[in-house]
Amino acid sequence: MTSTAPRFFSASPAAFLGRDSYVDTTDPDILTLARGLRARAGSAAPGTDTATAYARTAFEWVRDEVAHSYDARDPRVTLTAGEVLAERVGLCYAKAHLLAALLRCEGIPAGVCYQRLEHGDGHVLHGLVAVHLCEAWHRQDPRGNTGGIDARFSLGAERLVWAIDPTRGEVDYPELYAAPARCVVDTLRGARNVLDLYDNGLPTELWPPPSRP
Repeated sequence: MTSTAPRFFSASPAAFLGRDSYVDTTDPDILTLARGLRARAGSAAPGTDTATAYARTAFEWVRDEVAHSYDARDPRVTLTAGEVLAERVGLCYAKAHLLAALLRCEGIPAGVCYQRLEHGDGHVLHGLVAVHLCEAWHRQDPRGNTGGIDARFSLGAERLVWAIDPTRGEVDYPELYAAPARCVVDTLRGARNVLDLYDNGLPTELWPPPSRP
């Protein structure tokens, strides 16, 4: 769906090029994949801006080649970029961590951001990636397409999986994180079967509440 990105607070691109234990840009397998995607991007789109071509190729690879845990009915828990690549499965948060790592490997600033979406009788936190290209931040959703979902890489109008509806308590959080939100890390690190979390165990909002200027 098309939507309009929120204006991110305190999102200097230079702060979104580093690594941590979740978005690990030094993982050898991630670096190998990044090299292969760079070559693929160059051959598929000669004449296209190099960074944009790579970002699109990396997005499409994570979207299509890493299964979404719930779609695949796969109980394995993955959190770090390296775990997601090794197992080729993950929830939206985990897939976002891998995409952010692949982008940063190539010097493209990338952060994780979140939506609060209606889910059953309540709400659930949904993870996205924001990439800094053409002097602006652009949200992307590598969750994976299924059942009519058609998320695409876009530097214009957003092509996310879901557009929020504030009347249903949904939120586009304007915070951009260099490292995953603590509630996401704590939830996944304490899980043994990710499918057990899906209906009533995932974060329902962003916590601790972010501080805003």
